[in-house]
Amino acid sequence: MGEPPDDPAHSADGRTVSTAIRGITRRSLRRPLVQVSLDLTSNDDALRTAAIAVEAGADWIEVGTPLVLAEGLHAVRALRREFPDHPLIVDLKTMDGGYLEAQMMGDAGADAVIVMGRAHDATIERVCEAGEEFGMLVMGDDMGAADRAREGARLEGLGVGMVIHHIGFDHRGKHPGLSPLTDLPAIVAATSVPVQAVGGLSIDEAVGCPGIGAPVVVFGAPLAIDGDAFTAASGDLLGVLTDACARVHASAIRYP
Repeated sequence: MGEPPDDPAHSADGRTVSTAIRGITRRSLRRPLVQVSLDLTSNDDALRTAAIAVEAGADWIEVGTPLVLAEGLHAVRALRREFPDHPLIVDLKTMDGGYLEAQMMGDAGADAVIVMGRAHDATIERVCEAGEEFGMLVMGDDMGAADRAREGARLEGLGVGMVIHHIGFDHRGKHPGLSPLTDLPAIVAATSVPVQAVGGLSIDEAVGCPGIGAPVVVFGAPLAIDGDAFTAASGDLLGVLTDACARVHASAIRYP
Protein backbone atom coordinates (compact mmCIF):
# COMPACT_ATOMS: atom_id res chain seq x y z
CA MET A 1 0.00 0.00 0.00
CA GLY A 2 1.32 3.45 -0.91
CA GLU A 3 1.55 6.48 1.28
CA PRO A 4 -0.46 9.71 0.93
CA PRO A 5 0.87 12.30 -1.54
CA ASP A 6 4.35 13.61 -0.71
CA ASP A 7 3.16 17.22 -0.41
CA PRO A 8 -0.56 17.58 0.39
CA ALA A 9 -2.25 20.51 -1.28
CA HIS A 10 -2.79 23.61 0.81
CA SER A 11 -4.67 26.82 0.16
CA ALA A 12 -3.06 30.24 0.39
CA ASP A 13 -3.93 30.49 4.09
CA GLY A 14 -2.35 27.12 4.88
CA ARG A 15 -5.54 25.04 5.08
CA THR A 16 -5.47 21.60 3.49
CA VAL A 17 -7.75 21.59 0.45
CA SER A 18 -9.21 18.80 -1.64
CA THR A 19 -8.87 18.62 -5.40
CA ALA A 20 -10.42 15.15 -5.62
CA ILE A 21 -12.51 14.56 -8.74
CA ARG A 22 -12.89 10.79 -8.45
CA GLY A 23 -16.63 10.89 -7.80
CA ILE A 24 -17.49 13.15 -10.73
CA THR A 25 -20.66 12.16 -12.61
CA ARG A 26 -22.79 13.57 -15.38
CA ARG A 27 -25.30 14.66 -12.76
CA SER A 28 -22.67 16.45 -10.65
CA LEU A 29 -21.25 18.34 -13.63
CA ARG A 30 -23.49 21.38 -13.36
CA ARG A 31 -21.38 23.50 -15.71
CA PRO A 32 -18.69 22.72 -18.30
CA LEU A 33 -15.05 22.60 -17.20
CA VAL A 34 -11.81 23.48 -18.99
CA GLN A 35 -8.76 21.24 -18.88
CA VAL A 36 -5.48 22.55 -20.27
CA SER A 37 -3.07 19.92 -21.56
CA LEU A 38 0.61 20.62 -20.88
CA ASP A 39 2.12 18.59 -23.73
CA LEU A 40 5.52 20.17 -23.08
CA THR A 41 9.01 18.87 -22.40
CA SER A 42 10.24 20.96 -19.48
CA ASN A 43 8.94 21.89 -16.05
CA ASP A 44 9.78 25.55 -16.65
CA ASP A 45 7.54 25.72 -19.71
CA ALA A 46 4.86 23.69 -17.94
CA LEU A 47 4.76 25.93 -14.88
CA ARG A 48 4.65 29.10 -16.98
CA THR A 49 1.89 27.77 -19.21
CA ALA A 50 -0.09 26.42 -16.27
CA ALA A 51 0.07 29.82 -14.57
CA ILE A 52 -1.38 31.46 -17.68
CA ALA A 53 -4.06 28.76 -17.91
CA VAL A 54 -5.10 29.23 -14.29
CA GLU A 55 -5.22 33.02 -14.68
CA ALA A 56 -7.37 32.51 -17.78
CA GLY A 57 -9.88 30.43 -15.85
CA ALA A 58 -8.89 26.82 -16.51
CA ASP A 59 -10.31 24.31 -14.04
CA TRP A 60 -8.07 21.25 -14.48
CA ILE A 61 -4.37 20.92 -15.36
CA GLU A 62 -3.14 17.97 -17.41
CA VAL A 63 0.41 16.67 -17.16
CA GLY A 64 0.71 15.70 -20.81
CA THR A 65 2.52 12.60 -22.02
CA PRO A 66 5.61 14.48 -23.32
CA LEU A 67 5.95 16.12 -19.90
CA VAL A 68 5.58 12.77 -18.15
CA LEU A 69 8.37 11.36 -20.33
CA ALA A 70 10.65 14.38 -19.89
CA GLU A 71 10.14 15.22 -16.21
CA GLY A 72 8.14 12.33 -14.71
CA LEU A 73 7.13 12.55 -11.06
CA HIS A 74 9.06 15.83 -10.73
CA ALA A 75 6.46 17.50 -12.97
CA VAL A 76 3.54 16.17 -10.95
CA ARG A 77 5.09 17.28 -7.66
CA ALA A 78 6.05 20.71 -9.01
CA LEU A 79 2.58 21.38 -10.39
CA ARG A 80 0.94 20.06 -7.22
CA ARG A 81 3.00 22.50 -5.11
CA GLU A 82 2.40 25.45 -7.39
CA PHE A 83 -1.31 24.89 -8.04
CA PRO A 84 -2.76 23.29 -4.92
CA ASP A 85 -6.36 24.20 -5.76
CA HIS A 86 -6.48 22.65 -9.23
CA PRO A 87 -7.01 18.97 -10.03
CA LEU A 88 -4.04 17.35 -11.79
CA ILE A 89 -4.66 14.82 -14.55
CA VAL A 90 -1.65 12.70 -15.56
CA ASP A 91 -1.72 11.33 -19.10
CA LEU A 92 0.28 8.16 -18.50
CA LYS A 93 -1.27 6.28 -21.44
CA THR A 94 -0.80 3.17 -19.30
CA MET A 95 -0.61 -0.12 -21.20
CA ASP A 96 0.79 -2.43 -18.50
CA GLY A 97 1.89 -2.33 -14.87
CA GLY A 98 -1.31 -0.47 -14.17
CA TYR A 99 -1.38 -0.46 -10.38
CA LEU A 100 2.25 0.62 -9.92
CA GLU A 101 2.10 3.44 -12.46
CA ALA A 102 -1.10 4.81 -10.97
CA GLN A 103 0.18 4.40 -7.41
CA MET A 104 3.32 6.40 -8.18
CA MET A 105 1.27 9.26 -9.58
CA GLY A 106 -1.18 9.14 -6.69
CA ASP A 107 1.68 9.34 -4.21
CA ALA A 108 2.98 12.41 -6.05
CA GLY A 109 -0.35 14.21 -5.87
CA ALA A 110 -2.25 13.27 -9.04
CA ASP A 111 -6.04 13.49 -8.97
CA ALA A 112 -6.59 11.46 -12.16
CA VAL A 113 -4.67 9.07 -14.39
CA ILE A 114 -5.29 7.83 -17.91
CA VAL A 115 -5.21 4.19 -19.03
CA MET A 116 -5.46 3.06 -22.63
CA GLY A 117 -8.44 1.04 -23.78
CA ARG A 118 -6.07 -1.05 -25.91
CA ALA A 119 -4.52 -2.37 -22.69
CA HIS A 120 -5.60 -5.74 -21.34
CA ASP A 121 -8.71 -5.82 -19.17
CA ALA A 122 -6.51 -6.80 -16.23
CA THR A 123 -4.41 -3.65 -16.58
CA ILE A 124 -7.47 -1.40 -16.70
CA GLU A 125 -8.86 -3.14 -13.63
CA ARG A 126 -5.59 -2.70 -11.76
CA VAL A 127 -5.49 1.02 -12.56
CA CYS A 128 -9.06 1.26 -11.27
CA GLU A 129 -8.03 -0.52 -8.07
CA ALA A 130 -5.27 2.03 -7.55
CA GLY A 131 -7.72 4.82 -8.33
CA GLU A 132 -10.03 3.59 -5.59
CA GLU A 133 -7.20 3.22 -3.09
CA PHE A 134 -5.64 6.61 -3.78
CA GLY A 135 -8.85 8.54 -4.45
CA MET A 136 -8.10 9.20 -8.12
CA LEU A 137 -10.40 9.44 -11.09
CA VAL A 138 -9.47 6.87 -13.75
CA MET A 139 -9.96 8.03 -17.33
CA GLY A 140 -10.04 5.45 -20.13
CA ASP A 141 -8.72 6.47 -23.57
CA ASP A 142 -10.35 4.84 -26.62
CA MET A 143 -7.56 5.75 -29.08
CA GLY A 144 -7.14 3.14 -31.80
CA ALA A 145 -10.34 1.22 -31.09
CA ALA A 146 -12.26 0.00 -34.13
CA ASP A 147 -15.68 0.56 -32.54
CA ARG A 148 -15.50 3.63 -30.33
CA ALA A 149 -18.98 3.32 -28.81
CA ARG A 150 -18.40 -0.30 -27.89
CA GLU A 151 -15.00 0.60 -26.46
CA GLY A 152 -16.50 3.34 -24.31
CA ALA A 153 -19.04 0.91 -22.89
CA ARG A 154 -16.29 -1.65 -22.24
CA LEU A 155 -14.13 0.89 -20.41
CA GLU A 156 -17.05 1.95 -18.23
CA GLY A 157 -17.81 -1.69 -17.48
CA LEU A 158 -14.21 -2.22 -16.32
CA GLY A 159 -14.54 0.63 -13.85
CA VAL A 160 -13.24 3.86 -15.41
CA GLY A 161 -14.95 7.04 -14.27
CA MET A 162 -14.55 9.01 -17.51
CA VAL A 163 -14.16 7.99 -21.16
CA ILE A 164 -11.78 9.94 -23.40
CA HIS A 165 -12.72 9.80 -27.07
CA HIS A 166 -9.37 10.44 -28.70
CA ILE A 167 -8.22 10.76 -32.30
CA GLY A 168 -4.43 10.55 -32.02
CA PHE A 169 -1.80 13.01 -33.25
CA ASP A 170 -0.21 10.64 -35.79
CA HIS A 171 -3.56 9.29 -36.93
CA ARG A 172 -4.76 12.81 -37.70
CA GLY A 173 -1.48 13.59 -39.43
CA LYS A 174 -1.83 10.64 -41.79
CA HIS A 175 -5.54 11.14 -42.37
CA PRO A 176 -6.35 14.87 -42.36
CA GLY A 177 -9.95 15.70 -41.62
CA LEU A 178 -10.54 13.11 -38.91
CA SER A 179 -12.44 14.51 -35.94
CA PRO A 180 -13.54 13.16 -32.56
CA LEU A 181 -16.86 14.91 -33.14
CA THR A 182 -17.88 12.28 -35.70
CA ASP A 183 -18.48 9.45 -33.23
CA LEU A 184 -18.99 11.57 -30.10
CA PRO A 185 -22.82 11.41 -29.94
CA ALA A 186 -22.78 7.60 -30.24
CA ILE A 187 -20.16 7.28 -27.49
CA VAL A 188 -22.09 9.57 -25.16
CA ALA A 189 -25.24 7.55 -25.82
CA ALA A 190 -23.44 4.24 -25.17
CA THR A 191 -22.08 5.30 -21.76
CA SER A 192 -23.30 6.85 -18.52
CA VAL A 193 -20.01 8.28 -17.22
CA PRO A 194 -18.70 11.68 -18.37
CA VAL A 195 -17.09 11.71 -21.82
CA GLN A 196 -14.30 13.93 -23.13
CA ALA A 197 -13.44 14.57 -26.80
CA VAL A 198 -9.78 15.10 -27.73
CA GLY A 199 -7.81 15.46 -30.93
CA GLY A 200 -7.24 18.42 -33.23
CA LEU A 201 -10.38 20.41 -32.41
CA SER A 202 -10.55 24.11 -33.18
CA ILE A 203 -11.56 26.50 -30.40
CA ASP A 204 -15.08 26.75 -31.79
CA GLU A 205 -15.39 22.96 -32.04
CA ALA A 206 -14.09 22.47 -28.51
CA VAL A 207 -16.47 25.09 -27.13
CA GLY A 208 -19.31 23.18 -28.75
CA CYS A 209 -18.46 19.89 -27.04
CA PRO A 210 -20.67 20.40 -23.94
CA GLY A 211 -23.65 20.72 -26.27
CA ILE A 212 -22.88 17.21 -27.59
CA GLY A 213 -22.54 15.69 -24.13
CA ALA A 214 -18.79 16.16 -23.50
CA PRO A 215 -18.64 18.84 -20.77
CA VAL A 216 -14.94 18.66 -19.81
CA VAL A 217 -13.27 20.55 -22.63
CA VAL A 218 -9.56 20.11 -23.36
CA PHE A 219 -7.38 22.85 -24.80
CA GLY A 220 -3.88 21.89 -25.90
CA ALA A 221 -2.29 22.11 -29.33
CA PRO A 222 -2.41 24.42 -31.16
CA LEU A 223 -4.02 26.88 -28.72
CA ALA A 224 -1.79 26.39 -25.68
CA ILE A 225 0.91 24.17 -27.18
CA ASP A 226 2.88 24.18 -30.43
CA GLY A 227 1.89 20.73 -31.65
CA ASP A 228 4.94 20.33 -33.85
CA ALA A 229 7.66 21.42 -31.42
CA PHE A 230 5.86 20.56 -28.14
CA THR A 231 6.73 23.98 -26.74
CA ALA A 232 4.53 26.72 -25.30
CA ALA A 233 2.44 28.47 -27.94
CA SER A 234 3.38 32.00 -28.97
CA GLY A 235 1.06 34.98 -29.24
CA ASP A 236 -1.54 36.28 -26.80
CA LEU A 237 -2.16 32.97 -25.05
CA LEU A 238 -3.70 34.61 -21.98
CA GLY A 239 -6.20 36.63 -23.98
CA VAL A 240 -7.21 33.80 -26.29
CA LEU A 241 -7.46 31.25 -23.50
CA THR A 242 -9.41 33.65 -21.24
CA ASP A 243 -11.98 34.10 -23.97
CA ALA A 244 -12.12 30.36 -24.69
CA CYS A 245 -12.59 29.47 -21.01
CA ALA A 246 -15.36 32.03 -20.63
CA ARG A 247 -17.16 30.63 -23.68
CA VAL A 248 -16.92 27.07 -22.36
CA HIS A 249 -18.13 28.03 -18.89
CA ALA A 250 -21.10 29.88 -20.39
CA SER A 251 -22.20 27.02 -22.63
CA ALA A 252 -25.01 24.58 -21.83
CA ILE A 253 -24.51 20.85 -21.29
CA ARG A 254 -26.82 18.69 -23.39
CA TYR A 255 -26.91 14.91 -23.68
CA PRO A 256 -28.36 12.96 -26.62
